[in-house]
Amino acid sequence: MSATVFTIANQKGGVGKTTTAINLGRALADEGVPTLIIDLDPQANATSGLGVDKTEGGSLYGALMGNEEATAKVQPTRSAHLFLIPGEVDMAAIEIELSQRENYLIQLRECLRPLRESGRFRAIILDCPPALGMLSMNSLAAADYLIIALQCEYLAMEGLGQILKVVDQLREADVNPDIALGGILMTMFDVRTNLSHQVVAEVRNHFDEQVFRTMIPRSIRLSEAPSFGQTIFEYDPTSTGANAYRYLGKEFIERFQLKS
Repeated sequence: MSATVFTIANQKGGVGKTTTAINLGRALADEGVPTLIIDLDPQANATSGLGVDKTEGGSLYGALMGNEEATAKVQPTRSAHLFLIPGEVDMAAIEIELSQRENYLIQLRECLRPLRESGRFRAIILDCPPALGMLSMNSLAAADYLIIALQCEYLAMEGLGQILKVVDQLREADVNPDIALGGILMTMFDVRTNLSHQVVAEVRNHFDEQVFRTMIPRSIRLSEAPSFGQTIFEYDPTSTGANAYRYLGKEFIERFQLKS
């Protein structure tokens, strides 16, 4: 069975993309879903957040340049069923180098084909840089589903239309006609503020069932965990953040039929 590829994207930084990538990945793995996280961000925060060292040559850079196989870059993590292709600073050069290649938007898709078809993984999660640059565009061209992490504030909503417009353009240009909006994940939800409730209500009004039932709370524990190289499940397994990602993992499995 071919793996389902999810890209977690938003051109705005600080909305919880990487936090979601590593904690959702761990939640799926804990449910027995073989999951691969690919860190496409040169800052490699997903890599350090999983407690994996950033090593030269460890990223997808060589495979994207056609010099290596992507399958050789997969590393285990401390968690059963959870694997990683790390990020590294060299990925910053890809933004320039990919733009100079023919069919530059589908390089990542071709690179990932052996991983998708290997039978090793049921879910592949792409963690993108916080900008709609070449890597993010390639991730959209490679994905089955776009997952948008949306912070519960009005300014965060401004970019929502922009990224959905880009997805429509990729469909219309036949770059990735099959990509779908897999869901909108509301992050940094503060139950105490009217603003959080108003933003959620407005997004649900426009997107209805595409908004995940699970909302990720604003949580100091979620912010602290990556600095210790841990997911929230290791750092504080009984916290509200851990419970939220646990529920999100179950919702993901149900929505995308990740278990046979």
